Amino acid sequence: MAANRPVEWNGNHSSVTMFVLWGFSDEKELQFILFPIFLGTYLVTLIWNLGLILLIRMDSQLHTPMYFFLSFLSFIDICYSSSISPRMLSDFLKDEKMISFIACAIQYFVVAWMGLAECCLLAAMAYDRYVAIGSPLQYSAIMAPGLCGKMVAGVYVTGFLSSLSQTVSCFHLYYCGPNIIQHFFCDLPAVIPLSCSNPFISQIILLLAAIFIVFGSLLVTLLSYGFIVASILKISSGKGSAKAFNTCVSHLAAVTVFFGTALPVYMRSSSSQSMRQDKVLSVFYVILIPMLNPLIYSLRNKEIKGALKRVKKLKIFTNFFSLTLTEHEIGMH
Repeated sequence: MAANRPVEWNGNHSSVTMFVLWGFSDEKELQFILFPIFLGTYLVTLIWNLGLILLIRMDSQLHTPMYFFLSFLSFIDICYSSSISPRMLSDFLKDEKMISFIACAIQYFVVAWMGLAECCLLAAMAYDRYVAIGSPLQYSAIMAPGLCGKMVAGVYVTGFLSSLSQTVSCFHLYYCGPNIIQHFFCDLPAVIPLSCSNPFISQIILLLAAIFIVFGSLLVTLLSYGFIVASILKISSGKGSAKAFNTCVSHLAAVTVFFGTALPVYMRSSSSQSMRQDKVLSVFYVILIPMLNPLIYSLRNKEIKGALKRVKKLKIFTNFFSLTLTEHEIGMH
């Protein structure tokens, strides 16, 4: 595929105004096969995450710190997926997969903001599980609504500031040559190599974000689980240990899949082979994980299943009440 380079003249230099998203492949047959698969995945992601948010809001028994964090995780996953999937789906149907310089910057900003916020939120959820198992009697006092609100606010602010610094540093670089992004969305490891100026500062900022936020979140998560394991080992009852461990299984699975696929993408040098591998890994943490998270947290969760039953009963009762009231009004007439 030849480089299609819309440019504008800037003094003595020409600068790139549009990028080309290479996507998964330039084969039309493969794109038509992938379109319904990713469309279905995106729709399921929206339905499951919105459904989980509504369920948590509707059922008072789910108004606990764990589900408070889980509702925000679902919101992040919706934003995360929506910043990439709609454009990716439209690109499957286009001959030229063009994206403007500004649109590319905005897409990366949102993706990075939500991705980094998810890292921090997973760490906050790990700490919540540690307090629940390690200090069950003080749990309500420690994980008070005020603290939970501050933790969520901190998650979003940290992600926002880090994403902003990365986006500004990357898209402030000078782009005058190749404009083909070897990816299906605007991601810094794929965009920075296209720069005609020295990308050292951008690469350092990206590395610092990976070390302090991604690895920092992972470290907090691992420490929390270290303390959780120590607390579980102190429980004499076998049933008590199993019950305590079961409260962490879903979160542990989500953490493993997310960090296991995201870290390799941002912690190795760019090459044609690594770019192909990055695309595959990106499908997991950008497209599949937002869809799977609600399923992971709901599959073996008795509280979620109980809430679904209560909501169904409430709906049945509401329909019955409305029907009875209508019949009564007809009888009066």
